[in-house]
Amino acid sequence: MALKVLSALDSAKTRFYHFKAIIVAGMGLFTDSYDLFCITPILKLLRQIYYKDSKLPNLVTAAILTTALLGTVFGQLIFGHLGDRMGRRHVYGLALILMVLSSLASGFSICAEKTCVLLSLGFFRFLLGLGVGGDYPLSATIMSEFANKKTRGAFIAAVFSMQGFGILAGAAVTMVVCKVFDEASGNATPEHTPKGADVAWRLILMIGAIPAALTFYWRMMMPETARYTALVEQNLDQAIKDMEKVLEVPIGEIREDSSPPPLNPPPYPLFSRQFFRRHGRDLLSCSLSWFLVDIVFYSSNLFQSKIYYKYIYNNKKKVNAYEEALKISELQAIVAVCSTIPGYFFTVYFIDKIGRKKIQKLGFFCMAMVYFSIGIPYYFHWSKHTNIGFMILYCLTFFFANFGPNTTTFIVPAELFPARFRSTCHGISGAIGKLGAIIGSVAVLWLAPDNTKSEDENENERIRMTATLVFLGGVCIVGMLVTQIFMRETMGRSLEENENSDDEEISNASNDVISVFRGFRI
Repeated sequence: MALKVLSALDSAKTRFYHFKAIIVAGMGLFTDSYDLFCITPILKLLRQIYYKDSKLPNLVTAAILTTALLGTVFGQLIFGHLGDRMGRRHVYGLALILMVLSSLASGFSICAEKTCVLLSLGFFRFLLGLGVGGDYPLSATIMSEFANKKTRGAFIAAVFSMQGFGILAGAAVTMVVCKVFDEASGNATPEHTPKGADVAWRLILMIGAIPAALTFYWRMMMPETARYTALVEQNLDQAIKDMEKVLEVPIGEIREDSSPPPLNPPPYPLFSRQFFRRHGRDLLSCSLSWFLVDIVFYSSNLFQSKIYYKYIYNNKKKVNAYEEALKISELQAIVAVCSTIPGYFFTVYFIDKIGRKKIQKLGFFCMAMVYFSIGIPYYFHWSKHTNIGFMILYCLTFFFANFGPNTTTFIVPAELFPARFRSTCHGISGAIGKLGAIIGSVAVLWLAPDNTKSEDENENERIRMTATLVFLGGVCIVGMLVTQIFMRETMGRSLEENENSDDEEISNASNDVISVFRGFRI
């Protein structure tokens, strides 16, 4: 029988505290997306400042893009594990401090010499990734453990939707900074980049630390979740005291009428045979789905270059460094407003109505159809006609990613696993997903044609782009199949019901995947 305090959480009415938790937890993800996505226009400024007319080397671009993602991998594993060992609340503050300090340090990248700046920027962005990675499992786990079971999906999705506003804020800040510096310089030309540009990109990065820093006090004032305190720390009395304030109910309504049974944690350790028998299928489903969607999501830059050429280098008019970064940010803002943010809102509204599994399958399927619609006729049509139809299809990939697997892969790992493993397993799933992000980010550098030099692609480039886009559609189809075969629905159940649901069915199905994980047993 469930503890009264946990039952009260599952049936609690939506209160002001829930919305406060969404903002406090979501502001970390806001900062995550601000810092991870504003790097695209900043790379254009860095090219103009340090490489003049030459193209930014692929190795340099790959290093700057992947250091933050690599840090995210380690951050999810480290902070996810610490969240289960030390408590969500205490580690939560550490992740935020690391994000704020590394965002500021990225702007203060040491010295002004090219090699020194790029090395220090890469180092501080790795530290930023550690903080970003830590925020993923902790934000999802905290929100899932505070929410009621009827609206839990919407609350976690609302936290994740702050990423869309972070992308929009990053684009807006970049546009304002570049516009101000462009007008103030008075002498910026395509051939001459003022020294102020070296200040502009630093300022853009440092501004990203402000929203997260503003929420630090409230993050530290959050109580530990009742599920961690009661089920992991075995301190039921403290859990009741904390939730009395959160739920605003008399303590007698959530205190046990008699001595509760011993709150024994699962008798098996993480990565044991028993763990994989009970949870191996879920861990495989969450990790593989996240890996596949991040390959596709971060590969969207494959055809961004076509859009950038159409809207930035049209009529072969040269632009200065500020104008180039500003126009890229304008495009990012348009995509965020027209597709990214609406996709998040659709998920918030529908996730507790039609379920996580249906949304994830629908998202993967629609993304596949969009990629096939771009890829199959690309050689004959889209390579020459980057028109409004192309732009609509491009936006649809972001819409169905966010009204689909990009959001659900963040939600489901926070709902399936026991309290003592929840943050760790979410971190593992996210870390494997970010390995897919690294693959997607690096792939674009060698697979995408350089349309800033010539509007026309040669035949080999068109064939390469066609094959790659069709391949990404195939990845989405695989993601849909993985969802259908392995994913369990978590809608409408308490976290404890999800953990113990259909044990016999899960155990039999999970035996098939034990061998996949044996190499990772600790």
